[in-house]
Amino acid sequence: MSDFWTTVLEFAQTTTTRVGAQLMQDFGQVQALQKADGSLVTQADKWADQEIRDAIAANFAGYGILAEESDRTFPGTEWCWVIDPLDGTTNFTRGIPIWSISLGLLYQGTPIFGYVYVPPLNQAFHGFYPGTSGLATPSGAFLNHHPIHTSNDAPSSNHFFNLCSRSLSVVQNGFPCKIRMLGVASYNFLTVATGATLGGIEATPKVWDIAGAWVIVQAAGGSWVSLNSEPFPLIAGEDYSDRSFPTLVVSRSELVPYFTPLI
Repeated sequence: MSDFWTTVLEFAQTTTTRVGAQLMQDFGQVQALQKADGSLVTQADKWADQEIRDAIAANFAGYGILAEESDRTFPGTEWCWVIDPLDGTTNFTRGIPIWSISLGLLYQGTPIFGYVYVPPLNQAFHGFYPGTSGLATPSGAFLNHHPIHTSNDAPSSNHFFNLCSRSLSVVQNGFPCKIRMLGVASYNFLTVATGATLGGIEATPKVWDIAGAWVIVQAAGGSWVSLNSEPFPLIAGEDYSDRSFPTLVVSRSELVPYFTPLI
């Protein structure tokens, strides 16, 4: 791994570990306010957002930042970090131990490195996916530095498929897998990357919900299907605060035509 990518990975690990340690102190102890879009926000979200933005500014001068709780307009810089300081705020406030800190590093508007840390479970996911960027990057997806890959299994009643609460109405009768809802968009998709589930759907994820997982899922061999507009590359000057990207993720490309008619 080159010095640059080592620096990026170590930064993501160090920063999310530090921020996650403080969030664990606040876990289940803070009050939430409702934002205009109906989602929740706490002082912990805002604190984590500021901490991560300050760390980026100190370590990656000139890089842009796109963040759920602050800078929501893509600055159009060649390199840009996308931050979700606390994905799963409702779980966080209710004491449910599934929530994450998500980072994506974009090059020319498209993620090529993703890092998602789940403090209550002590799980840290990362991956590299150069796509058509032309950059030389490391390869693979990892959970706590161990390689992960999606499942090769066929769907059955003993396999899982994840939904979000807003996607319940789109599932037809006779769905072939057991349904689960985790309440965290990034973790929903990352369970596909580890092989724990065969697929997942999110009806209204924002770009900061998916930037890190977008890399890791594909690096692990999964297929990412945008059900409306493609999220990447981002558009310079575009405000992403109100844009959602309905998404289906499945463990392998052969399952795309299998699940698509069912949702």
